[in-house]
Amino acid sequence: MRVLVTGTAGFIGFHVAKRLLERGDEVIGIDNINDYYDIRVKYGRLKELGFEEEDFAFAKRYQSAKYPKHTFYRIDLEDKTALEAIFKEYKPTHVCHLAAQAGVRYSLTNPDAYVQSNIVGFMNILEACRHYEVEHLAYASSSSVYGLNERMPFSVEDNVDHPISLYAASKKSNELMAHTYSYLYNISTTGLRFFTVYGPWGRPDMALFLFTKAILEDRPIDVFNYGKMKRDFTYIDDIVEGVIRVIDSPAKPDGCWSGRRPNPASSKAPYRIYNIGNGSPVELMDFIEALEEALGKKAKKNMLPLQPGDVPATWADTSALQKDLGYKPNTPVKEGIKEFVKWYRSFYGV
Repeated sequence: MRVLVTGTAGFIGFHVAKRLLERGDEVIGIDNINDYYDIRVKYGRLKELGFEEEDFAFAKRYQSAKYPKHTFYRIDLEDKTALEAIFKEYKPTHVCHLAAQAGVRYSLTNPDAYVQSNIVGFMNILEACRHYEVEHLAYASSSSVYGLNERMPFSVEDNVDHPISLYAASKKSNELMAHTYSYLYNISTTGLRFFTVYGPWGRPDMALFLFTKAILEDRPIDVFNYGKMKRDFTYIDDIVEGVIRVIDSPAKPDGCWSGRRPNPASSKAPYRIYNIGNGSPVELMDFIEALEEALGKKAKKNMLPLQPGDVPATWADTSALQKDLGYKPNTPVKEGIKEFVKWYRSFYGV
């Protein structure tokens, strides 16, 4: 396959691109390499993919020294002309859209970034898929769309009309936009609601990264909602396995779908939504304990109330993905955290 992967300097995008390349697919990677978090991590990921550059010019083609079938472009998703030029030149058969402005809390102070990247950028991806006859668009949504929902586990058949951050609202918007294009233009689209992803090369703005850095520097960690949080932590290798299976399985119309009792997760159009998580929530304090064990050092804890935009618990019902694609994560949290700590110590030399 010829796969366009957006966000290849990002956490999940990097791992997905690497897995596709290792199995022999051609990958065209794009990323704007913004400075939302430590840019050294982004350059480190690109180096792992075979790009040794110390800087990347916008819209210039870069060829991987490690993978002959991998090219990379630094572009903004909002740059419709640059994006269209890549589609026109490479005519990808599949698109895995993982680039986005991430972060719930950042969306409270920088809402414009989410509108530009997550909504305008996604619109440009949809238009390009429409005009260049892409066989399947798989794209990142988020568990954040469940918002005020309290029934657990979160099911893709639940209503998700009550987001509590602009980030979540932008991801819900992506699902609605994708359905419209699936219906109007018969484009196969699959949205993946990711649940707290962690592991080597992870995002520095996520709890595991922040906790590890603070503990090693002998600083207190911020524990929100006084530790009474549950997260469906999902190891990166398990996530990538699910993403690859989805890319390989274009969404099809649901023959049982009814407009009288509409299922939000499917449609008479070639459209699907899946949760992609571990399906086994972990108490935040247990997560911290596993990290302390991996580091061989106790954490100093700064207990704080729940932050605006945060939800106290997430729990993915992944039965649909398991039924349709045989996806089932199997990495225990303790093992995943050990792998992350091993990578962190190696990357930062601590």
